[in-house]
Amino acid sequence: MSETGEEVLEFIDDGVPQGPLAAPPISGASSSPVLFREIAALALLVVACDLTIYRSTGYAGPGVLFLLAPLLLWLGTVRRKCESSLWVLVPMLVSVSARLLWCGSFLAIVLGFGLLVLFAMSLAGIKPYLTQGVLFASHLIAAGYRGLHHYFRTAVRFSPAVLKNQWFAVVLPAVTLLVFATIFVMANPDLVKSFGENIAWFVEVVDNWLQQFQFTEILFCAFSGWLVTGMLRPIVNQHQAAERAVGVSETSVNSPYYDAYRNTLAVVIGLFAVYLVFEFQTLWFRKFPDGFHYSGYAHEGAAWLTVALGLATLMLSLIFRGTILADARLSRLRTLSWIWSIENLLLAVAVFNRLSIYVGFNGMTRMRVVGLFGVASVVVGFLLVLRKIACNHGFTWLIRRQLWTVAFAVFLYAVLPVDSFVNQFNVRRIMAGDPRPSVQIGWHETSDEGFLRLLPLIDCPDPMIKDGIRGMLDEKLFQLETELASKQAQSWTAKQIATDQLVAQLRTAKARWSADKWFSSTNFSPRQDVISRFRNYSFQWY
Repeated sequence: MSETGEEVLEFIDDGVPQGPLAAPPISGASSSPVLFREIAALALLVVACDLTIYRSTGYAGPGVLFLLAPLLLWLGTVRRKCESSLWVLVPMLVSVSARLLWCGSFLAIVLGFGLLVLFAMSLAGIKPYLTQGVLFASHLIAAGYRGLHHYFRTAVRFSPAVLKNQWFAVVLPAVTLLVFATIFVMANPDLVKSFGENIAWFVEVVDNWLQQFQFTEILFCAFSGWLVTGMLRPIVNQHQAAERAVGVSETSVNSPYYDAYRNTLAVVIGLFAVYLVFEFQTLWFRKFPDGFHYSGYAHEGAAWLTVALGLATLMLSLIFRGTILADARLSRLRTLSWIWSIENLLLAVAVFNRLSIYVGFNGMTRMRVVGLFGVASVVVGFLLVLRKIACNHGFTWLIRRQLWTVAFAVFLYAVLPVDSFVNQFNVRRIMAGDPRPSVQIGWHETSDEGFLRLLPLIDCPDPMIKDGIRGMLDEKLFQLETELASKQAQSWTAKQIATDQLVAQLRTAKARWSADKWFSSTNFSPRQDVISRFRNYSFQWY
């Protein structure tokens, strides 16, 4: 029995074979006793990977895996040193899983696997920095080899006497259970019939599964088991970089770079002040005339201002490091940096204003949502730089948290219903009498969750938009019904909640446009005509 009361499959033995085939030395989790729950979790994870990845035909398979895998990893990890970050990673994994079950994307799958790696790190007591996550993932092959070698040494260490005792201790109760259970079943004809049907169903399922089994699937399962073993028995002696600033000394020095940094901060403070006045006068609180270059000012211009924010973040990071932190005149530099920081935050507000001008012109798009997330990430990164300056944190501290910021922005974009939000925003504008956002619906692709938000437009007061949307929805229904009739779409791994809801709602709404002049169940040309007319009509606001 182990210290926790669990039955152990081995006795601890640190002896390692000698010679050219010797395994690398093992320590920590790699040398821990093998537990029954560990082997069970490993087997279940391999089966889960096979069913939800290799045999998956859609996004629902990985969605289920990202719910099961964290539980099985927690169950199978021998030496848990749980980080507090688990309380953040678990809800993130659940969010990714929900997204994949609702309306999935490849980005969500990539994020799910990345979060699983960070989850395994946290179980091993390693703080899930992204740079450490890359190192942890690169060690999974070596960790898997160590773990599998440890399993092999554990298996061959059993003596025949132990095997005999264990065999008898398992077989006797099993045979007894089987005999009496068979007697009780045979005593009830209904149970005999039901039991026979279930046995026949189970044999048929296993037979079908074995018939579909391929050599590549065997390789996939072996590789999955290797990686899972590396997660259950990771290499934990990874280098942890210090997060305090290097070069800070209690003895004051005069940095040779002080004058250059001071003059640079003074120059950019003056430049930013002049530009912010110009920005306020030209783009705030004014009505834009016809022909105003929205793309140049609100799109391309916002991108250039975001670059300026990024450069300011980089400059402050590079200025406040090394010997300058021990300079007696550091407080003056900090005062200048606070002034420039206020200007940078005002510049960030100006960027958001430019994006709002563009959205106000012709609606919302995916890329504008990406722009909002991107600018927000730059602002958070800038605030992190200010904290670094105030607390004398090192460059490693800053990089780790800025990577977290970017990763969290990507996570939000992947799990939030962006298409639903975009189309709902545009539909509300159109139904309120502003037809300009129709260009985003006519000329940008959207997912099934996005199509769900277009249904109110089948009663749009604008006849051109109404006919175009009806044609698009009828075409979408035809595509979905064709896809759902395929064998792959009938697998549970291909189910999408948003798609099922969309099909149901479109079938109900189809009666609303089946009497339209353009509608024909056998001729698709009229439908394409109304869609083309709608797109040409909306293009005037592109």
